[in-house]
Amino acid sequence: MHQKRLPMRMCAGCSQMKPKKELVRVVKSPEQEISLDLTGRKPGRGAYVCKNIDCLKAARKARRFEKAFSCKIPEEVYDRMEEEISQNE
Repeated sequence: MHQKRLPMRMCAGCSQMKPKKELVRVVKSPEQEISLDLTGRKPGRGAYVCKNIDCLKAARKARRFEKAFSCKIPEEVYDRMEEEISQNE
């Protein structure tokens, strides 16, 4: 029987390849708004991060989302993402 391949994505924080379902998508919408996409269905450019606060902080420190989305991300957006991830851990 043919086994279905799992889609893999790289975490922006720890740079490990993990199954897409284990990660949270961060999306830059066509309106240039950056937010967490817990459903994985919002339109726009996506980047992925583990569901733990340490990986988000590592991605924030290394400015990985700013590089992925080619724009400056305000501190309050990171703070809101940290809040949402800590609630969903």
